[in-house]
Amino acid sequence: MERPYVHINVAMTADGKIDTFERHGATISSPRDKERVDGLRARADAVMVGGRTLMDEDPGLTVKSVDLRATRKARGLPPNPSKVGLAARMELKPDANFLKAGPARVLLFTTTQTDSRQLDMLHAQGAQVFIHQPPRVDLMVALHTLKEHGIDYLMVEGGGTLNFALLSQGLVDELTAYVAPLIFGGETAPTLAGGAGVMRGDAVPLQLVNVAAWEDGGVLLQYKLS
Repeated sequence: MERPYVHINVAMTADGKIDTFERHGATISSPRDKERVDGLRARADAVMVGGRTLMDEDPGLTVKSVDLRATRKARGLPPNPSKVGLAARMELKPDANFLKAGPARVLLFTTTQTDSRQLDMLHAQGAQVFIHQPPRVDLMVALHTLKEHGIDYLMVEGGGTLNFALLSQGLVDELTAYVAPLIFGGETAPTLAGGAGVMRGDAVPLQLVNVAAWEDGGVLLQYKLS
């Protein structure tokens, strides 16, 4: 089954946290890393987030740079990549940044657990909604659907549960991580990969292809996956 090229990008602390225990979307990226991420978004056909990121942080997922948006337009592309959200039970508000920030195409994957009134609202907002059977969205089918809708390069911006699900199912081609010179601690603070975890024998292998130490004290790691 065909799927897009999947690139997970994260910013994490030196102790591997992608947020504090409060889970309010704490800033981790440096200004330079934010520029790098904006460049990745500008090159992507779509940006994907999971349910907790989608509904707790309500990201806009737009390209911030005027020049980068202009470059996309010059290539015959929309100014922003498509936005993709996954949640077994969707609970977005009509004025959510995810729906309103843009312009951008919005594709949502959910299950029959989502209330019909929510589905009506999402359709009224112009979102394309794909409904899977419980208990969760079938990631391979979702990726195949995205490929059918013209998504060849998919950037994933978390969170940890979605990252782990994609990685453990062998659906990731590239992983980049900006490691900030910070420590958050906290046993309940989310990490790059959450979920149920795997035994040592089932660990996901990574191939390190680049390391860059930045003047801001952070380190950028780039991995490929077979």
